[in-house]
Amino acid sequence: MDRVTPSLKDKIMTAEQAAKIIKSGDTIAVSGFTSVSYPKAVPKALSERKDVKDCTLIVGAAVGDEIDGALVRNGIISKRFGHQSNKDLRKAVNAGTVQFSDVHISCLPMNMNQKTGPAIDVAIVECTAVTDKGLYFGLSEGTADAAVRNAKKVIIEVNESLPMGLMEMHDVFNVGLPPKARIIPIKKPNDRIGHPYIKIPKRRIAGIVMTKDLEPGQKFKPGNDVTEQIGKNIVDFLKGEIAAGRLPENPGPIQSGVGSVGNAVLETLASSGFKGLSMYTEVMQDSALTLLDKGVLDFISTSSVALCDDTRERFFKDIDKYKDKIIIRPNEISNNPEVVRRLGVISLNTALECDIYGNVNSTHVCGTKMMNGIGGSCDFARASRISIFSTPSVAKNGAISSIVPMVSHVDQCEHDVDVIVTEYGVADLRWKTPKERAKLIIENCAHPDYRPMLQEYFDHAMEVSAGKHTPHDLTQALSWHQRLLDNGTMKED
Repeated sequence: MDRVTPSLKDKIMTAEQAAKIIKSGDTIAVSGFTSVSYPKAVPKALSERKDVKDCTLIVGAAVGDEIDGALVRNGIISKRFGHQSNKDLRKAVNAGTVQFSDVHISCLPMNMNQKTGPAIDVAIVECTAVTDKGLYFGLSEGTADAAVRNAKKVIIEVNESLPMGLMEMHDVFNVGLPPKARIIPIKKPNDRIGHPYIKIPKRRIAGIVMTKDLEPGQKFKPGNDVTEQIGKNIVDFLKGEIAAGRLPENPGPIQSGVGSVGNAVLETLASSGFKGLSMYTEVMQDSALTLLDKGVLDFISTSSVALCDDTRERFFKDIDKYKDKIIIRPNEISNNPEVVRRLGVISLNTALECDIYGNVNSTHVCGTKMMNGIGGSCDFARASRISIFSTPSVAKNGAISSIVPMVSHVDQCEHDVDVIVTEYGVADLRWKTPKERAKLIIENCAHPDYRPMLQEYFDHAMEVSAGKHTPHDLTQALSWHQRLLDNGTMKED
């Protein structure tokens, strides 16, 4: 099959020609999610131009260095919306040279469709193919559909290295706008409700660039004794819920956050004895494909297939085997709270730090330095059947406690957090008062080196707090973070 329909061949151009379409001050929306299936050729050509400045970039989630790195280093991007993970972009954000707005993943496409933000001048999206029916995306969808729907001009990168079998995996569904937004008719993860393509008028296609470059595969830190124990604790908790009759024998679907801890936690499921589970998530990682091969999972609904090089090669080779077991959806569907609540999703996400009352910080170091962004954790946490957050109890060789008196930034408030898990144990916070939560988190989740300090803080807060419902000494609540900034450790002398 030809990757570009004959009626559009007159739109084919070089990356350099396509990059000239973009002007200073433009708002650019690109495809890509967890640095998967983002455009590479046109951004690379754009980064080499010296006459383009002060552009705004909208992305569903992190993209590669060709965009978040090179365009930032060359001063082309001045404002960025959506999750990110590039070190140069992060440095620019924390230095204040790039303005950054963190947005819930489920809300970003809705905001784009409602045109509450800047008008999108140009969308650049990577596709597997372009037919007379429309665009067939690559290994991710993210907010690509919203970008195509709303951009004045669309530049398409057709990547000939992507297997054609991806065309059958996508499921694009346009929710529409309130008050006439459509109900999303998903009753189980493998329900297909839309089309494998998105329609686009020929007049809005500004150019088509043929490419062959794949982005680098994902890189995850290998699991260790700590992440393995966190995984075991989560599995034991789920089995306890099944034994108590609060979950069925095959619970789920499962949602897992991005990163090494999430990947390691999923790996633990492989030896857990579970079979026939499903996933309804935003990112499918290596461990999920392994679980699919082993029968632990029987279906995966995702918005991005984010794999390491060797796993991606296996996925491409066996694409026909997987095309009936995986659906790739837009973020507005993959992260939609309506669907998450209906399916009874069990969410597994990672925290930077948790406080003794169950509030979670996922994004900021010491309250001011942005790490990556909120992503989709809140989309799932509030609507899920059980909201689980995990974290190693300490970081930086014990200099930082992940359990603190008060988080330095709140991303998921205590009302959206059901369970906290570290390598030391599980704190089930459901139906617990604040003081009961504090007792469980200190005793079950904190590292032994920090438990006495946490207990001492809690006892002191009980004595001096103006209110006894959620006791705090506001002069000391963030003293752990100040001590870390001053001395490089949260430990007392």
